[in-house]
Amino acid sequence: MGSAKSRLTWIWSEYSVIIAFVIIFILAAIVNPRFLDINNQLNILMQVSIIGIVALGMTVVMLSGGIDLSVGSVLALVGVLTVLALNASGSILVGILTALASGVIIGLLNGLLVAKGKIASFIATLGMMAGARSIALYIAEGGSISGEVSGFTAIANTELWVIDVPIIIFILMAVLVYMLMHKTSFGRHVYALGSNEKAALLSAIRVDRVKIAVYSLAGLLVSVAAIIETSRLNSISSSSSGMQYELDAIAAVIIGGTRMTGGRGKVIGTFFGVLILGILNNMMNLMNVSPHLQGFVKGAIIIVAVVFQKRE
Repeated sequence: MGSAKSRLTWIWSEYSVIIAFVIIFILAAIVNPRFLDINNQLNILMQVSIIGIVALGMTVVMLSGGIDLSVGSVLALVGVLTVLALNASGSILVGILTALASGVIIGLLNGLLVAKGKIASFIATLGMMAGARSIALYIAEGGSISGEVSGFTAIANTELWVIDVPIIIFILMAVLVYMLMHKTSFGRHVYALGSNEKAALLSAIRVDRVKIAVYSLAGLLVSVAAIIETSRLNSISSSSSGMQYELDAIAAVIIGGTRMTGGRGKVIGTFFGVLILGILNNMMNLMNVSPHLQGFVKGAIIIVAVVFQKRE
């Protein structure tokens, strides 16, 4: 009896997010038959692809014991810089390289503030959130900037068979981050840092370098998301693009089982956490739930997920 109970406890602790996903998926299918339509399923994946990529970076940061509140504002700033470079050069490659470079540089700055400046990640990234949004608004004069290179829109608006390219990019990024975190020494160092920073230092782990790398990686993933969002609309809004993306990303990571204190969690958990959020948003839309209440639902889910983590 005791062994059976302990086994069930282990299954729940290891696979709770997948079990929750299956239950929510079945309930959604029962509540509204339109949910199972293949076009609706692909639509859900398309809608979560950008947030999903951002959430992968947030997972790495939170596993290290930190948090990044700047992701939404950084996405907007990277998008603005990408469109400017794109229009000035007429080259899609230059636009993409500008996005990737600017995302990594901003992530590097976050990492330096946390690692070398010894500033709490909450404060450092809160400052970056305000700063990045302000610069984006200044450059774009508070409005939107549109791309003038027609081929750029193909990145996010092309299908491979019946699957949109952003979905493929999201899945590819998830696989790469999974391999990085679970199959390399860097991943082990991030987990060690999140579990106990002092012990990591005593184990000869270069903690500062790991922190800088973590935030740089998060910045890189935000830049990939920015490329997709900018390409999808062929424009970027300095005021509304990326708004509250940090809330959605943190929600997906916590639902996926990653602890706020770091050191415990899985990339695959975040992947299913993103899908759960996508299904819930889709169901609320199909049931004509007011969009003003959808944030309340997300907030409630975060609280419930944290309560369950504390009970483990």
